[in-house]
Amino acid sequence: MAKKTAAKRTETAQVLSSEMLYQGPVFGLRRDELIEPAGLRTKREVITHPGSVVVLPVLPDGRIVMIEQYRHATKQFLLELVAGRMEPGEDPKTAAARELAEETGYKAKKLKVFLDVYPTPGFLEERMFLLLASGCVAGQASPEDDEKIVSTLYEPAKLEQMIHEGKLHDAKSVAGLLYYFRFLRPIRKTTKKR
Repeated sequence: MAKKTAAKRTETAQVLSSEMLYQGPVFGLRRDELIEPAGLRTKREVITHPGSVVVLPVLPDGRIVMIEQYRHATKQFLLELVAGRMEPGEDPKTAAARELAEETGYKAKKLKVFLDVYPTPGFLEERMFLLLASGCVAGQASPEDDEKIVSTLYEPAKLEQMIHEGKLHDAKSVAGLLYYFRFLRPIRKTTKKR
């Protein structure tokens, strides 16, 4: 029996009015009055955001570069993949190279988008691009003044264990790492003992 695949719906909402309530350096807040595709007339508050990149840097020996930094919204230090906001209209690879160099000092020979997601589509218009950085070579980090970042190298098995034990709390990092472990990581050949 053939499986049915869902056709992608292309209808959009009819925006009746839009009001910018706040515009800051990182994000904005907009209120839209609209008629949704199903016909519901409603108001929605949306956080505006130019988009972001998340970088999964893999060294030639297979270790992964992670960063630790204080995140005020969680009131704790979090272990994360490299990430940062894109400039409006900026190419994800350009933004990823900049963020990787700023936060860790590493430069990648190759950057490839492997996930393209909306992290919180209920109220946030941010589009997040996750990129694999391969052929990474060390350099000097140059974080922004408000970034106090510590870089650490991890074996993939250790990160898998930390995810399994609930020790990684940053969703974008968990998603990126799990995708890498499941679909992208090279399979290591082992030799049989006789």
